[in-house]
Amino acid sequence: MQGNDMKLMVGLGNPGAKYRMNRHNIGFMAVERIAADHGFGPWKKAFSGLVAEGRLGDEKVVLLKPETFMNLSGQAVQGAVAYHKLPLADVIVFHDELDLAPGKMRLKQGGGHAGHNGLRSIHGHLGEGYARVRLGIGHPGHKDLVAGYVLHDFAKADQDWLEDLLRGISEGAVALAAGDGAKFANAVALRVAPPRSGTGVAGPEVVVKPEPEKPVVEDARSPMQRLLDRFR
Repeated sequence: MQGNDMKLMVGLGNPGAKYRMNRHNIGFMAVERIAADHGFGPWKKAFSGLVAEGRLGDEKVVLLKPETFMNLSGQAVQGAVAYHKLPLADVIVFHDELDLAPGKMRLKQGGGHAGHNGLRSIHGHLGEGYARVRLGIGHPGHKDLVAGYVLHDFAKADQDWLEDLLRGISEGAVALAAGDGAKFANAVALRVAPPRSGTGVAGPEVVVKPEPEKPVVEDARSPMQRLLDRFR
């Protein structure tokens, strides 16, 4: 897969079982989901990381999970970029984003690293001209709490939106590889925020609004209380 007729998608995270479900590892989770859903080849060691190769639509794609630990991610990315002779515009990095609400996603081309250690390392090795898929994990509320927050596993309450987000990313991956950011964003929005309220719109496409389900209200009264209330 040499030559620049391809895309490199990088998921950021820390290697090892103890970090696997950390908030900081949502980038790994994203590329793992793409590989699993789109029939990529097995993960193999390369470029100080693990790579899987496959196709998304018409595009050849290499997925990369650096195994250098987060703050040295740039070494692995630089190795892959140099080997495949890629322009930075063909590199897409998935990473956790404290400044976005949980489950939100933003696509960004170029710009600063905002203190993210993985992006800081990639900036140092390659510059800032690559694309980022910013995956919101929320903020713990105070900067002193950030390190513990990102290196902690997602809570049980996070599992639903996390699954929706990863599914949306996988469903939009072909559009992302083709350079259609709006279509990719819409695929994610349809999963994470299906239209339930007054808008009926997720992203640029209009969607038919489903009927909202009526909430089931459990009767918490005792049988005696229900009987008494009937005679009031």
